[in-house]
Amino acid sequence: MNERLALGYGMGAVLLWSTVATAFKITLDYFSPVQMMVIASTVSALALIAIAYYKNTLHQLKQTFIKRPLYYLALGLINPFAYYLVLFKAYDLLPASQAQPINYSWAITLTLMAAIFLGQKIQRKDWIACVLGYGGVVVIATQGNIAALNFTSPLGVALALFSTLLWAGYWILNTKNTADPILGLLLGFLVSLPFSIGLSLYLSGWQSVPWQGWAAVTYVGLFEMGITFVLWLNALRLTRNTAKISNLIFISPFISLLLLATIIGETIHPSTLIGLVLIIAGLIIQQWKTKKAVTAEP
Repeated sequence: MNERLALGYGMGAVLLWSTVATAFKITLDYFSPVQMMVIASTVSALALIAIAYYKNTLHQLKQTFIKRPLYYLALGLINPFAYYLVLFKAYDLLPASQAQPINYSWAITLTLMAAIFLGQKIQRKDWIACVLGYGGVVVIATQGNIAALNFTSPLGVALALFSTLLWAGYWILNTKNTADPILGLLLGFLVSLPFSIGLSLYLSGWQSVPWQGWAAVTYVGLFEMGITFVLWLNALRLTRNTAKISNLIFISPFISLLLLATIIGETIHPSTLIGLVLIIAGLIIQQWKTKKAVTAEP
């Protein structure tokens, strides 16, 4: 029963994550990246407060923050503040069908950063995964014209790659977090909101937005930043086969490309599919290495 429930939670999370690239592009028609971050972060914080209240852990929030205020400030400034600001701007500059697969290479970036900051050894399969993954990024970014290295938007590609550094850095820093993961995520949103609001007021005024824009940004807040994270945590908590659940995430970018083509009419360049396959191949190689390492443990 637990395995079926874990699979249900995992599939729910993957299907919701598959929709967010489309939701990003729709929302960016109505809001600037900074404004989008402010509203989506607020929605996410409210959703996580409700979940923490339901789980009867909300009363621990203040005590959790007081124990390590600078640590949670650092987490919040990385994610959601810097990460989503950079990611949304990348989506603003690039077609979502390019930004999403490039951002998907964050797990490969994590391997390199873990070697630097956590002292983990990079093995031969990790290097192969890196070559495949970043080779896929180049194919996507140049639309297959690798020899010319002619990028659709050099700044957009740079921001999408930088977002992988921020996300990987966040998870490395998060390995030091011993608190309830939902409370840790909630604190990140709460401490970042004053910075997000201040930046939005400094950069631009707020204009009147139709209900479609508010619906789209609310969807992003709920299903990219908030509820979906909780579904994924529940899936990993209930399963006895973490690798099986984790592998579900490989479905997400392909569903995402299909939605981008059918809902907002983006043209999916053949090079995007080739590059995405290279990135996924690199990630699968990392999964093989992980399985082998787990099997070898006493």
